[in-house]
Amino acid sequence: MFVSFFPQPKLFFSSAVIWSLAAILFWFFGGEQLGAVFGLPPAAAGVPPIVGISVFWSPPFLWFYLYFAFGVGAFYAFWAWYSPHPWQSWSILVTAGILFLIYFNVQISVAVNAWYGPFFDYVQGLMSGTTASTAGEFYAGQASFVWLALIGMNVSVVNAFIVSHWVFRWRTAMNSYFMANWGQLRHIEGASQRIQEDTMRFSQIMEDLGSSFVQSIMTLIAFLPVMIALQQHITELPIIGTVPQPLVVAAIGWCLFGTLAVMLAGIKLPGLQFRNQRVEAAYRKELVYGEDHADRAQPATTAELFDNVRKNYFRLYFHYIYFNVVRYTYLQADNIFSYIILGPSLVAHKITFGTLNQISNAFGRVTGSLQFLINSWSTIVELQSVHKRLRAFEATLQGEPLPAIDQRYLERQGAEDPT
Repeated sequence: MFVSFFPQPKLFFSSAVIWSLAAILFWFFGGEQLGAVFGLPPAAAGVPPIVGISVFWSPPFLWFYLYFAFGVGAFYAFWAWYSPHPWQSWSILVTAGILFLIYFNVQISVAVNAWYGPFFDYVQGLMSGTTASTAGEFYAGQASFVWLALIGMNVSVVNAFIVSHWVFRWRTAMNSYFMANWGQLRHIEGASQRIQEDTMRFSQIMEDLGSSFVQSIMTLIAFLPVMIALQQHITELPIIGTVPQPLVVAAIGWCLFGTLAVMLAGIKLPGLQFRNQRVEAAYRKELVYGEDHADRAQPATTAELFDNVRKNYFRLYFHYIYFNVVRYTYLQADNIFSYIILGPSLVAHKITFGTLNQISNAFGRVTGSLQFLINSWSTIVELQSVHKRLRAFEATLQGEPLPAIDQRYLERQGAEDPT
């Protein structure tokens, strides 16, 4: 699944994590200031942040673009020399491009959050009659948001286009790799479906989960300092009272509670999803045989196979009832949780309308990034199911025993283990 698209996957991903961590640490401990050498210094301390789209061509951002390009170029050059791979341009360069566009959209969100404060304080002044303004000034303030929204939307569209091609390239690599070994794989139950459908689903799900995970990490890195800076307006939490770092404590505690609740509620779903694909494959396979052989796909046989499909789906529907109750109850409560913890400060008149919007948005971004497992659990369940099916291919090609569930299928069919 990975060796077809990435060079030496275990070493590749380990080196990518280490290199990325080193680049991030160097940036925060000197790399950002290094831009001054090239005439692109960081923002001066105490200077108000730039509000609006112009922040993206300010010197600190231009320096980061160059820094990112150098880091990616060095990593690509090493792997091109150390272990050349036919898909390395897509698996390294295009992947880095996707990550950059995700980072850029996160920074759009940070820029929007910076816009919230002064604009909504300005709106509060207009509503209370303490601020004099013109319609032109009002629409100019809104125009700043419009530019950010338009740029963010178009970057998302471009990223979706690139990702679509990236996913199909990975599927192509897996398809070519498995078809080159078709003679060894053809005896595995549902081999045709695993190559035709599961490779596509695996690449799509991995991209979806991977980009969501990276976006969550980037959002956490970008918005956690923003939230920490804003929590100077919060003195205490409901019920708990005064605590250090109140917003951070509330965010971590709330997300930990939700993650554990959802994981516990969905603990049975991976096995049921895998079983679902198996009974569907068995039913489909018998129908395919029936197209060419009159003695196959007889009513009694197909009725029994479809009954297995029905039973598994009904079992899956039942377990999804309480899983969705837990998940959606938590997500609905999440919509108002930030206002609950801001209650004491609002009542005490310690935050303005602009600050309220900034804190609510930053808190929502941080908790959203910490809720990765909650938002992705159904997708993770599906990935586990697909991975188990493709894992039988890898076990066969590597001369390892088949997974237990595939061995049980062969035993039931009276077949020999192809390994």
